[in-house]
Amino acid sequence: MVDNREFVICDVFARDRFQGNQLAVFPDAAGLTDTEMQALAREMHFSETTFILADRPGEKGWPVRIFTPGCEVPFAGHPTLGTAWVIWDRFLGRKSSLVRLDLKVGTVPVAVEDKGERLVMTQVAPEFGDSATLSEAAGVLGLEPEDIDDRFPCQEVSTGLWFLVVPVRSLAAIQGIKVDLSAYYSLIERMKAKAVLAFCTETVDPDNDLHVRAFCDYYDVPEDPATGSANGCLCAWLVKHRFLGSSDVRVKTEQGVEMKRPSQLHLSGTETDAGIEVKVGGKVVLAGRGVIGQ
Repeated sequence: MVDNREFVICDVFARDRFQGNQLAVFPDAAGLTDTEMQALAREMHFSETTFILADRPGEKGWPVRIFTPGCEVPFAGHPTLGTAWVIWDRFLGRKSSLVRLDLKVGTVPVAVEDKGERLVMTQVAPEFGDSATLSEAAGVLGLEPEDIDDRFPCQEVSTGLWFLVVPVRSLAAIQGIKVDLSAYYSLIERMKAKAVLAFCTETVDPDNDLHVRAFCDYYDVPEDPATGSANGCLCAWLVKHRFLGSSDVRVKTEQGVEMKRPSQLHLSGTETDAGIEVKVGGKVVLAGRGVIGQ
């Protein structure tokens, strides 16, 4: 039964309200069916909507499910941070410094820092998959092959959700991207990655280190203004390929500029004997509250 269900709207990876990536969180979602959750996500029509299934954590953490307007996903970054903030604010009385979410991908811990001014998630260990050719990646993004940095692979990476990471040479090129849907669907048919992250080292805001865009038509999200999962994949890719000259990565990325939803994400990654560890953080801002009525 969806009537009289409260929802909270947060702006995630935002510096201020009405920036970053919008998220709807239903904090009392126990009893909702899969069909009802999908219908609510479609109605909210943000990149993702999340559902907290209990008012206390289980052994693996707080049970949460994540839906795009088109389908359920096992993991997504800004929903993880935004939902953790709602749990910290609503259920924990802002008194805890750690919120563990039980997601389809597994347990994801979120640290609450600076009295809630920044939340930082430790993503699951990255996996690396196949690569696309320069021509394939350029064709999907509506670019020329020479717009892509051929020193590094256009490779699919997952820290819970697969993305194809594409290094672009210039800000002008990345801002001129026009996704060719025919080429996009043709490419993802053979790949685990169903979404594309393009990035470059030129930025609009000199306070940031990398400029990012993420394209997710497969999930009914043509472009996303701030993508924690994709930036986690980027962070792992930066570490693996020593793109910045080191296996130790500490960068700030900007995303959503072209959508007039400027976002800032803090990425940190390092390679240890156990593998690559990836953390992604940012600010969560409360934008509003409401109730689904009869």
